Amino acid sequence: MSMTFPVQLLLVEDDVADAVLVRELLADAAPQMDVVHVGTLREAEELLPGGLDCVVLDLGLPDAVGMEPVQRLRAVAPEAALVVLTGHDDEHRGIEALSSGAQDYLAKGVDGAMLARAIRYAIERRRLERSQQELLEARLHARENARLERSLLPTALVRDERVALTTGYRPGRRRALLGGDFYDAVELPDGTLHVLIGDVSGHGPDEAALGACLRIAWRSLTLAGHRPGEVLAGMQEMLRHERHEPDMFATLCVLVASADRSRAQVFLAGHPPPVLADDAGVRQVDAERVSPPLGFADPDGWAGNEVVFTGDWALLLYTDGLIEGRIGRGSERLGEERLVAMLERQRLDEIARNGGDAGPLLDELVAEVETLHGGELTDDLAMVLVAARRAA
Repeated sequence: MSMTFPVQLLLVEDDVADAVLVRELLADAAPQMDVVHVGTLREAEELLPGGLDCVVLDLGLPDAVGMEPVQRLRAVAPEAALVVLTGHDDEHRGIEALSSGAQDYLAKGVDGAMLARAIRYAIERRRLERSQQELLEARLHARENARLERSLLPTALVRDERVALTTGYRPGRRRALLGGDFYDAVELPDGTLHVLIGDVSGHGPDEAALGACLRIAWRSLTLAGHRPGEVLAGMQEMLRHERHEPDMFATLCVLVASADRSRAQVFLAGHPPPVLADDAGVRQVDAERVSPPLGFADPDGWAGNEVVFTGDWALLLYTDGLIEGRIGRGSERLGEERLVAMLERQRLDEIARNGGDAGPLLDELVAEVETLHGGELTDDLAMVLVAARRAA
């Protein structure tokens, strides 16, 4: 079979007569090959890599010994295929060349068709080797990324058996485990419950890393006993030091529920208010006090919004990936009011009254949002559903 694409070929041969013969053989058998000839290894190294597809190499060069030519050319031109020419009695050297990185070897004196076929196969073999190597590297890279990302996802530190936490997480990046959204929950020795959800602007690995930094900062400062306003101020400072672009910002929602679970404060930094269900129905938390997102100007203070629960309750904290999906093909977004209506239909109030596994509710919620959107959501999405029974 003749080659149907132009091939850039380097012939490294110190014998001028042999070089002329190879040129003539290829001119007849594979006229689409563009042959460049050099007589020494040093000249070959000066030309490479140079966009060449294949190197045909005579092992008996005056400026190299043994497998040195194979090793040196493989080092300077790792992408190119390598075919070694040997004498009739040097088959063992050809096999040794394959172990050193060559794709094929031939004894001098073969006809043009066999030489052209060996070159074509060597090129294809080298391309296959590179593809397999890239696939292996991609799998190893993905495995390491997955291991790292799993280690960055939090384990809630909540002891209270009256509290049930259900989380949902969907990164916007394909094949990623961790996006720019983040969440966490801790219970302090005094019984207060602290829950965080946040969203770093953007969707790439840098945003995911920044989100992990902010989450760890929040947990550390909260466990150290700092007040919520002090924690938010510390996170603001952390973001400014860790962000890789000056316009990166993050929105936050922090819930601080009292030890008896009868009331809470909700702190918002440019973030949508959570949805509450208790004996008074399903509704969005009233949020008169909203601070700017982290990364903007420092607010005068980080004030919370007081929430008083009527009976047992359930509260859904979420990032805006849940409500910014479009409705059909138009430009209209889902929005906060539709989200409340969907949670009413899906009986969030029953989770508040009866407890139980809230995972199916979150799954159904995302499925309905994607149905309205007409496909998978492309933004990062995080949800934390907190269900609590008040102390008797």
